[in-house]
Amino acid sequence: MTRIEFNTLVLRQSSSLKLYALHFTKDSDDANDLVQDTLLKAITYYNKFKEGTNLKGWLYTIMKNTFINNYRRLVKVNNVVIQSDDILPANLLYSAASNNAEGKFVLEDINQALSNLSEEYYTPFTMYFEGYKYHEIAEELKIPIGTVKTRIHVARKLLKGQLKDYSAGRTGKVVYED
Repeated sequence: MTRIEFNTLVLRQSSSLKLYALHFTKDSDDANDLVQDTLLKAITYYNKFKEGTNLKGWLYTIMKNTFINNYRRLVKVNNVVIQSDDILPANLLYSAASNNAEGKFVLEDINQALSNLSEEYYTPFTMYFEGYKYHEIAEELKIPIGTVKTRIHVARKLLKGQLKDYSAGRTGKVVYED
């Protein structure tokens, strides 16, 4: 197939490509840009197309990959550059340097809570935390796997109770309750 024949076949697919692009972008102008990028890449990489294969599928794959790459690029740029001229007080937390001393106190509290666990709960919990599988812990300690799961569950509950002062810890912010 000649390059002119290929270009003609590719251009005939532009209306179906537009519909496919709308599924990704949900915006007509962005869909047109995506179709244009797809057509440009298809024509540029004409020699990569194998005659006799599914042209529409090949074009859809180019479009999907182009959309994904553009999206990743946009996310990366938005993470690096703040697009707002105003830095709100609520956002200062994310731009401020953190004090590692607070983390040291938290770690000490966690270690204290772990040391308060009895040996029957401490050993399976720490082994699980280090990456051992339930069956490996059961074999090592020579106890049933159900017992291992129960002891790990109980250890979690005990630790959660001892560390309840850090109730907002899941959000990344430590809250001390009086």
